[in-house]
Amino acid sequence: MAEKPVTPLLDTVQTPADLRAMPRENLRQLADELRAEMIDAVSVTGGHLGAGLGVVELTVALHAVFDTPHDRIIWDVGHQAYPHKILTGRRDRMRTLRQKDGLSGFTRRAESEYDPFGAGHSSTSISAGLGMAVASDLMDKPRNVVAVIGDGAMSAGMAYEAMNNAGAMDARLIVVLNDNDMSIAPPTGALRTYLARLVSGPVYRGTREAAKTVVSKLPKMLYEPARKTEEFARSFFTGGTLFEELGFYYIGPVDGHDLENLLPIFENVRDAETGPILIHLVTQKGKGYAPAEHSADKYHGVSKFNVITGAQAKAPSNAPSYTNVFAETLIQEANDDPRIVAVTAAMPTGTGLDKFAEVHPSRIFDVGIAEQHAVTFAAGMASEGMKPFVAIYSTFLQRAYDQVVHDVAIQHLPVRFAIDRAGYVGADGPTHAGNYDAAYLGAIPGIVQMAAADEAELRHMVATAAAYDNGPIAFRYPRGEGMGVDMPARGEKLAIGKGRIVRQGATIAILSYGTRLAEVLAAADKLAALGLNPTIADARFLKPLDEELIAKLATTHDVLLTTEEGSIGGFGSHVATFLASNGLLDGKLRFRPLMIPDRFDEHASQSDMYAAAGLDRAGIVTTALTTLGYDEAAMAAALGKTS
Repeated sequence: MAEKPVTPLLDTVQTPADLRAMPRENLRQLADELRAEMIDAVSVTGGHLGAGLGVVELTVALHAVFDTPHDRIIWDVGHQAYPHKILTGRRDRMRTLRQKDGLSGFTRRAESEYDPFGAGHSSTSISAGLGMAVASDLMDKPRNVVAVIGDGAMSAGMAYEAMNNAGAMDARLIVVLNDNDMSIAPPTGALRTYLARLVSGPVYRGTREAAKTVVSKLPKMLYEPARKTEEFARSFFTGGTLFEELGFYYIGPVDGHDLENLLPIFENVRDAETGPILIHLVTQKGKGYAPAEHSADKYHGVSKFNVITGAQAKAPSNAPSYTNVFAETLIQEANDDPRIVAVTAAMPTGTGLDKFAEVHPSRIFDVGIAEQHAVTFAAGMASEGMKPFVAIYSTFLQRAYDQVVHDVAIQHLPVRFAIDRAGYVGADGPTHAGNYDAAYLGAIPGIVQMAAADEAELRHMVATAAAYDNGPIAFRYPRGEGMGVDMPARGEKLAIGKGRIVRQGATIAILSYGTRLAEVLAAADKLAALGLNPTIADARFLKPLDEELIAKLATTHDVLLTTEEGSIGGFGSHVATFLASNGLLDGKLRFRPLMIPDRFDEHASQSDMYAAAGLDRAGIVTTALTTLGYDEAAMAAALGKTS
């Protein structure tokens, strides 16, 4: 008689309550199945693989011990939350991860009650967790709040601000430090594991508190040596003095893959009545999947891949990425100018500066997840005559806005801002969208702003920034590959504040800022098929505006459209202000700005997002025709001719 097939344990888990009902001896098998499920799902969708693989055991242990969703678990950044999503009722949707209308790649409050706080940017979890813990106390709703934060995210000042506040308040908060780079201390042997379990238990805590009481009654000359002796004895094994000084009770380092020890430690912490506690886990990013374990970046972010070989699928392209063009051009400029230096905030590979580091290792500075510090650090270098290029994604530069204003712009320091991932970023969704830099930098006096229309223009803009020494200058460029245009061997210095006519026409003028230019030209071809021959211009600059060019377009055309990959308050708003201030909207001119809509757009492909925003060729043609007065029937007929 054939044996009945064994039902995988993961199939029996619809919610964490099902996991908590399992015998503890089954959790190891569940973790193994969870890891395999995650690998299979991400191989279909792409996404952040390595971080999630490293926290499989941690995720199982947290949901096994804490009463989620009543107890709160906050995953800093959210890259590592895929196993959490699988265990919290979203397994059947995991293969929609980061796809249009699918699951977010990060935690998201609107997606599940098990996601108490949305994430995407780093180092927010302890602050949010402290707020939740305090709110729970004020509302007399006791619950455990657990913030899981990585060692990289712990490098940001915000994390220490939150810990300092939590320690001073003696708040009931649990912080799990997921050290997946062994940057603090690796666990060594059974003794360290035993000590971690010991110091997390009630007997040691009670004895320690009693000892503290006794010590506090000693004469002043004896109190401090006695306190330090106890701290030293414990930190000799645990390395937790820094966290103790911030007011946290420190436990660790602990092997973050050892479920047998994680469970009792979390139980001890759950039942403790002390103030803030920090548990230091050491994990391996990419754990359990050999290609990830052996990869330099532990498969931090991957495209679709073959589970057996680990080989990632790459879309064929003959065009270089904008990021690579920036890096290669900066290297060229730095070869000729020893004053050029590069600054990144924990994103050397993402910004292309890893290539710069290979050629100029002494002239690149990775300051960690510390965008505020990066900008002021660069300002300090600029004040001494260096030429710093600060390469930061648009969405992360938001975190350093005050520093851009106060430390750079007011002092008129020539810091160069290379703003990667400008505009829609696709699968990473609204937390990473680079929609706002044109608007938030555009409000700052004295800053020069440029946007590259293609990869050749980007090369010119890097060269322009390198040569510019009269205050701050910024240039933006999108994620992904360029347009495949011919590339100049070297960048040329552009005239500051001057755009260019790309195609001369009549009646309609379309003024593009950034890489929408390719879609504008495609739209112009469609309009030409209707007997309309629009003028196409590339603005190049938002600040200073090319007022002469704009005035000429406004006075020689009936319709003026602007296009950009930015939000309200950006390029179109600056053009509108100029037109209105100079009476150029008082006559026959009809002006329409096309921009990213004033909303948060969910993840989808970049092309889908731009189409939904009306910023693809079809949307541009539609806006041009409606502005000319085409009614619905006439427009349908016209569009039918060009399809």
